Amino acid sequence: MNEHHPLPARQIDPDDIGYNDSASPSFDSILAARLNRRDFLLGSASTGAMAIFGGISLSACNSDASETTPIEKLLGFKAVPKSLADLVLVPEGYSYSVLYALGDPLSASTPAYKNDGSDMDFENRAGDHHDGMEYFGFSAEGLPSSLSNDRALIGMNHEATTNEDTSTPSFFLHTDGGTATLPRPASEVDKETAIHGISVFEIKKTDNKFSYVSSSAYNFRIHCLTPVEIHGTASGSALLKTKYSPDGAMTRGTLNNCGTGRTPWGTLLSGEENWSGYFTRSATDDAARGTDKSVTSLNRYGRKQGAASRHGWETGGSDDKYQRWNISKTGTSTDGSDDYRNELNGMGYIVEVDPYDRTRKARKHTALGRFAHEAAAFSRPVEGKPLAVYQGDDSRNEYIYKWVSSANWSSADANSSDRLATGSKYLDSGKLYVAKFNADGSGQWIELSIANASIAAYAAYTFADQADVCVNSRLAGDAVSATKMDRPEWCNVNPATGEVYFTLTNNSNRRVEPSSSPQLAPDSANPRYYTDMKGSTEQKGNPNGHIIRIAESGGEASATGFTWDVYLFGAESTASTAGVNLSNLTADQDFSSPDGLVFSTSTGICWIQTDDGAYSDVTNCMMLAALPGKVGDGNKLTLSYAKADGSKLNVDTYVGKQPTTDTLKRFLVGPAACEITGACETPDGKALFINIQHPGETTARTNIADPSKYTSHWPGNAGYGSGGSSARPRSATIVITKNDGGRVGS
Repeated sequence: MNEHHPLPARQIDPDDIGYNDSASPSFDSILAARLNRRDFLLGSASTGAMAIFGGISLSACNSDASETTPIEKLLGFKAVPKSLADLVLVPEGYSYSVLYALGDPLSASTPAYKNDGSDMDFENRAGDHHDGMEYFGFSAEGLPSSLSNDRALIGMNHEATTNEDTSTPSFFLHTDGGTATLPRPASEVDKETAIHGISVFEIKKTDNKFSYVSSSAYNFRIHCLTPVEIHGTASGSALLKTKYSPDGAMTRGTLNNCGTGRTPWGTLLSGEENWSGYFTRSATDDAARGTDKSVTSLNRYGRKQGAASRHGWETGGSDDKYQRWNISKTGTSTDGSDDYRNELNGMGYIVEVDPYDRTRKARKHTALGRFAHEAAAFSRPVEGKPLAVYQGDDSRNEYIYKWVSSANWSSADANSSDRLATGSKYLDSGKLYVAKFNADGSGQWIELSIANASIAAYAAYTFADQADVCVNSRLAGDAVSATKMDRPEWCNVNPATGEVYFTLTNNSNRRVEPSSSPQLAPDSANPRYYTDMKGSTEQKGNPNGHIIRIAESGGEASATGFTWDVYLFGAESTASTAGVNLSNLTADQDFSSPDGLVFSTSTGICWIQTDDGAYSDVTNCMMLAALPGKVGDGNKLTLSYAKADGSKLNVDTYVGKQPTTDTLKRFLVGPAACEITGACETPDGKALFINIQHPGETTARTNIADPSKYTSHWPGNAGYGSGGSSARPRSATIVITKNDGGRVGS
């Protein structure tokens, strides 16, 4: 234990991991099928009209019929150019200010952030790696309000912490860059566990400017050690029993929180994403477990025996809060109640938080499945019909999921006095489905149920009950041969059409002729294989990603069939339109690696955010504004790939209508080495909040003493916090407004 040795190397982007080596095909056989175009229908709501026809200038009559008042033109701004500068670029006529950054205090007794590595008490500060977030209006009387534009609570994820490529955890948090060997000092581990999780904090607008309220009684944090309740199908299951919770009804904390969702009853949903890498297993753990089926589960979720943890938190000391990161079987019990062999099964869920009541414990809803969650997007609520929740599993070759509630929606629940009880009503009883995309542009939702014969008879893993299916939903997806996708990230529902959009960030495993188990041939829903050059480096597979969209059969959230097409393909504008730039993107629109995706409920604009490493030699990460159409508004396209034996692989796909500068353009470019992620807005659409995650993450730990070698100094160089142009970089939330007071995106 006292031997010092280096921490394991890790990738900058831990999302780019694949654990799916199941034999299930990535797709049905490629068929020469035709997708019928659907009628181009206008949504019934006014926001739907603006979403579809936002590029058209309209007029409206005022009280004097002889006069007209111009109505805004959505996407009327001038596109922001690509940039490698260490600053935030927004369009002409717009401004931004920094609202809330790593280390900012959340109580009156917590001192201001020094940003020199000496700060402590991160349980009462903003966490790191700001990610998904939601806006919860707040009235002057301290009650939930859907109309409040000047006071709110923001619920925000803190995904991870900045590491250099050769890996020292969180080196900007520590005075000298932290300890690069094991064991890790307890003081460093305690900082790092505290900066993960969730923030809820109050914001107010005063003199037409938003600021966060550092002393608000409504501010609170949830981190890795906060008690959290386990709800739904797997609560109390033998798979969840640990030394901390022998009855399997509780766990500690939430981890690697990425995308979010806002429920119709006013709570925050947070997705636990790349959580498995925080845990370690001994090199002899398979034998200790008797090579039972738990080994199959652990391997499928990325924790093979001998796997080292990402940060070495288990070496912080003998205290239980450190030992829980070691998931080896060390006890003698038959059910795991005397060690942490089952601890991993307590991570990987959708977590519900009541932002208005800090006294209520967060809940993990196990019935929605366990995987690397991104966002959770709700179908449009319809009185008397079930709710659907759409989800993606962000790893290479993983699946897209849907949850359908047993309970039918009642509009009275929108104002429930017990919001978490309402959450359990809709999120603890229902059906979990996984998506299968067909080559003719159709698809099926396959129920993941213990009653499904393919699951009950699956040879690779024996499911005991429905709790086992939920805890091991990846294995259940394997059993029914779901479609392996190019890293499903965020998803959202178009408020105008009800169609569902999923970002597929990228996949380095696509190959025309796969040579190893993680590699897959292109298929209709993931159709591209090409070589993208980053300087002199070849990037093969689907380096730039795409956005797929789904239209449920009959427009019903509970449908088991759907149609689909690819809304946009990420690509450089100079790439060939024959096999790469299939959306014919121009220099004002081109992008790579779509990640965050949020629809404005005010304007209908679709905000697309990037987390990119493929195009980062040309531009920093960005956010685009889009006005999408509908599934089927484009064309069928056949891509043809030459194989070594002289034959061809022909792949049919379906490409959405090519965008114009009236329907897609770049709105923002972030500072150096950042990711753009998370978006929410005031109800009137006049203030847009977004997150700048991990600026300067490519800085090397060895340069911690030389600020001139940091790859970013933002937001210090933008005048926020201490340090100025020499500041250590910090993840932060910004608020964007239009100088003329109009809605953002016009």
